Amino acid sequence: MRVVKVQTNTPYDILIERGLIKNAGRLIKNVSGASKVTVITDSNVEKIYAHDVVLSLNENGFNTSLFVFPAGEKSKNLSAVSDMYDHMAEFHMSRKDLVVALGGGVAGDMAGFAASTYMRGIDFVQIPTSLLAQVDSSVGGKTGVDIKQGKNLVGAFHQPILVIIDPNTLKTLPEYYINDGMAEVIKYGCIKDDALFKTLEDKNALEIIDDVIERCVSIKRDVVNRDEKEAGERMLLNFGHTLGHSLEKIYNFEGLSHGQAVAIGMVMITKASEKAGITEKGTLEKIISLCKKYNLPIDDKADIGEIAKTCAGDKKAGGGSVNLVLLKKIGESFTRKTPLSELENFIT
Repeated sequence: MRVVKVQTNTPYDILIERGLIKNAGRLIKNVSGASKVTVITDSNVEKIYAHDVVLSLNENGFNTSLFVFPAGEKSKNLSAVSDMYDHMAEFHMSRKDLVVALGGGVAGDMAGFAASTYMRGIDFVQIPTSLLAQVDSSVGGKTGVDIKQGKNLVGAFHQPILVIIDPNTLKTLPEYYINDGMAEVIKYGCIKDDALFKTLEDKNALEIIDDVIERCVSIKRDVVNRDEKEAGERMLLNFGHTLGHSLEKIYNFEGLSHGQAVAIGMVMITKASEKAGITEKGTLEKIISLCKKYNLPIDDKADIGEIAKTCAGDKKAGGGSVNLVLLKKIGESFTRKTPLSELENFIT
C-alpha cells in the first residue's frame, strides 16, 4: 500500500491501493471511534460502490446510514446540504460521529462542507472514485457549494481524517470522466513538476495511473502542508481555474465539465502570458498538445468580455483585482495580481 502523510493541523494519511474500497470499514475503524456513520454519495456511484462500503462499515461495528443525491454539479447547492443536515439529525448523529464522502468532487465537496458545519464540525473521510477527486479535490480540506453568483463561493477548510484511494474504481468511469481528471494532472505538471509533464507526454498516463495519483497528491500535500488556508503558495493550484470557473458559470454548470473548463483556462491564460513575454515561448504549444492527447478541449466560443466580467465574482478576486496563476515555463509558476479592468485586454 502507498501511504502519503499530510501534516496539516489535522494530520491524516492518504492510502492508495487497488481493491482498498472493500476494506473501507476496517481502515476507518483504525482512525475513528465513531458509533454512527452517514455515507454521502450520488445516484451514479450509489449503484456501483455504496453496497460494498456500507457492508464493510457495518461489518466493522458502525451503525451506517446512506444519503444519495442526484449526480451532477447542479446538485452542489445549499438546498442539498440542508437535506444532508436533516438526514444526519434524523439519524441522531453526534459530534463524535462520522461522514464518509463516497464519489467524485461534487460528493467530496458537499459531504465535507456538511461535516464541517453539522454541530459546528464533525469528522469525515474521503473515498474518491473519480480521477479528478483522486488526484486533486479529495486532498487538502477544501469543501463547499456553488451559489448562483459563482462556483464554490460558500465553503470551509475542513481536513478529512483519512483519504482512501482505490484506483480500480477508475475502471467503471466513462472515458469522458477520465479525460476530465487528466486536466488536473496536467495542471500539476505545469505548475510544479516538469518531469511529470514529460511523463504525460511520453507515456499513457492510464497505464501508470497509480504512480500518477501518488505524484499528484504528493505535490498537493507538500503545498497544503506549507499553506493550508491558501494565503500564498496554495493559490498556484488554481492554474487555469480562474477562467475555467468563469466558463462553468457562463454555462450554468451544464455541458462543460470542470476538467474541460480548466483545460481551456490553462490554454487561454498561457496564450496571454506567452504573448506578453511572461512565459517561455513554446509553453503554450506543449500544453495544447498534451490537452489534445487526453481529449481535452483547448478553446471555447464564449465571449472574452463575458469571461472577464464573470471573473469579478471569483473567490480569488477582490479589491478590483484578481490573482492570476501564470507560468514562467513548464514546472515553474507564480501569481500576479491583475486589475479586473485590465483582464479582458490581457486575455484577448
